Amino acid sequence: QVQLVESGGGLVQAGGSLRLSCAASGRTFSSYVMGWFRQAPGKEREFVLDIGWGGGRTDSVKGRFTISRANPNTVYLEMNSLKPEDTAVYYCAARSNTREEYTFWGQGTQVTVSS
Repeated sequence: QVQLVESGGGLVQAGGSLRLSCAASGRTFSSYVMGWFRQAPGKEREFVLDIGWGGGRTDSVKGRFTISRANPNTVYLEMNSLKPEDTAVYYCAARSNTREEYTFWGQGTQVTVSS
C-alpha cells in the first residue's frame, strides 16, 4: 500500500526556517514526480514546487523555497524567510511521470508562522 508521510511542520517566527520531509513507501517512486502543495485556512489548495527523479540528488528553487530529492522515495521542502502568509497545511503528493494528475497524497503537516 502506498503511503506518503510528511513531517517537520510546526510553529516558527516570521523570518525563520523550516524543513519539511516526505517519506514515500509501498513502491519505488523513481518514475514519479513528487511535489508539495499547501492549503491555508479558507483558501484553495495551491501548488508550491515539484521535482522529478533523474538519478542522483536534484533540487529546484523557487524564491524562498527549495525542493530537493536525495533518493526516489524522499522529498524535502526547505522554507526560508518564512512569512505569516506561509501559514498552511503542507501536503506531499506524487504523480506518474506520464500523468498530469497527482494520485498519491500525504495527510499533511501544519506550518504556522507567527508575526
